[in-house]
Amino acid sequence: MNRKTLAAAFPVTVPVLMGYLAIGMAFGLMLQSIGYGAHWALLMSLVIYAGSGQYLGVSLLAAGAPLPHVAFMTLMVNFRHLVYGLSMLEKFRGMGSRKFYMIFSLTDETYALLSSAQAPEGVDEHDFFFTVAMLNHSYWIAGSVAGALLGAALGFDTTGVDFAMTALFLVIAVGQWRAAGSHIPALLGGAATLASLLLAGAEDMLLPALAIIVIALTLLRPRLEGTHEREEETPCP
Repeated sequence: MNRKTLAAAFPVTVPVLMGYLAIGMAFGLMLQSIGYGAHWALLMSLVIYAGSGQYLGVSLLAAGAPLPHVAFMTLMVNFRHLVYGLSMLEKFRGMGSRKFYMIFSLTDETYALLSSAQAPEGVDEHDFFFTVAMLNHSYWIAGSVAGALLGAALGFDTTGVDFAMTALFLVIAVGQWRAAGSHIPALLGGAATLASLLLAGAEDMLLPALAIIVIALTLLRPRLEGTHEREEETPCP
């Protein structure tokens, strides 16, 4: 990671910095409230690094859930990352051993940034992607440890703090909506999610929604790619 790459990547990650410090602290506070200190927050953020999975982990730890149940619930919550990874195969091609870290670090917010951000001229694209991912990971670690330390020192009522992650995702989604040339994928995702919620219920909606989205986007891919190419060819006024 050289200074030029860092200078290019940092401004792109500032929205995630602000969000991850907040929701990371919320996770640390929640973890501290059930008796797990800052060292546990550090370890979980280093080796798990899945915001929704870690929030779920707090509830499972508090309930003393058995390991098979933990594994299944974590798979269900984070299954969407399979779709993320498939869409990033070309971008990660040629990154060597760094590709494994990129796969591990592909959170919702990092995926959103890598889907739209472009490396500036003179900066290697793969170095740029890797730096963005590492910066985001460091923000999450810092926030979660700070939250656990703060919770231990002051004590907080953690009711409702888990909504911080939803709020961050909404902010990033609004930015993506404004920047996107086509809103078809977003509308499709919303419709599929709503349909799955109504048909399968809140507990079982995730996998049907993902299946519908993947199938629909696969079928619509030629049309979406054609729209993107026409936008790139249209000269600016």
